[in-house]
Amino acid sequence: MARYTGPKTKISRRFGEPITGNGKWLTKNSNPPGQHGANKKRKTLSEYGLQLKEKQKAKYTYGLLEKQFRKTFEEAARLKGVTGENLIKLLEARLDNTIFRMGIAPSRQAARQMVSHKHITVNGEVVNIPSYNCKPGDVIGLKAKAAANTAITSIVRGKNPKFGWIDWNENELKGTFIAYPERESVPENIKEQLIVELYSK
Repeated sequence: MARYTGPKTKISRRFGEPITGNGKWLTKNSNPPGQHGANKKRKTLSEYGLQLKEKQKAKYTYGLLEKQFRKTFEEAARLKGVTGENLIKLLEARLDNTIFRMGIAPSRQAARQMVSHKHITVNGEVVNIPSYNCKPGDVIGLKAKAAANTAITSIVRGKNPKFGWIDWNENELKGTFIAYPERESVPENIKEQLIVELYSK
C-alpha cells in the first residue's frame, strides 16, 4: 500500500498547520523547513502555486498519494452537487478517516495500520482496505480478537461530539457511519475550491 513515510513534522512546518499530527513542534519552531529557516526570503506564491499547495495539503492531511487523490477527485466530479464539497465528503467517508473520527485510533496513520492488520470490521465482515468508502448505515467496529486486546482498546478514546455524522457505542466498541458530512461540519482547513480550479486547468 502506497503511503507517505517521510518526516511528519517537516510537512506540518511547510504548511504551518498540524496536518499530520498534534503539531506540538509548531510552537517551538514554526519556521518553514530549510537551512535558513525564517531568514530565507520566500517568494509570493502565484495562483497556480496556491492551488497546488492546497492540493498538497489535502493529500497529506488524508494520507493519499497523487494517483489515488486524482481518482477521488474524478469520482467527486461525477457526483451531483458542488465538486469541492463532494471531494471532502468522499475523503471523510474513507474507512481509515472514519475510524479516526470515531476515536478508535489516535491518528489517520494509526487507523490505516489497524485496517491493514485486519482489526476492523464493516457490517460484521473484516475489511483491510483503508480507502474503503463507507456508506450511510455502515456499522464499523473492532474484530472480536482486537476488542479483547488491551493494547488496542487502551488507545480508543471515543468520538468527538462535534462529529454528528458518525455514532459511537463505547460499550460495544462499534460505531455507525450515519451520513456524509456537510462541509461546514468538517474542521479541516482546506480550500477545496482551489483544488477544483487546479484540476480544471
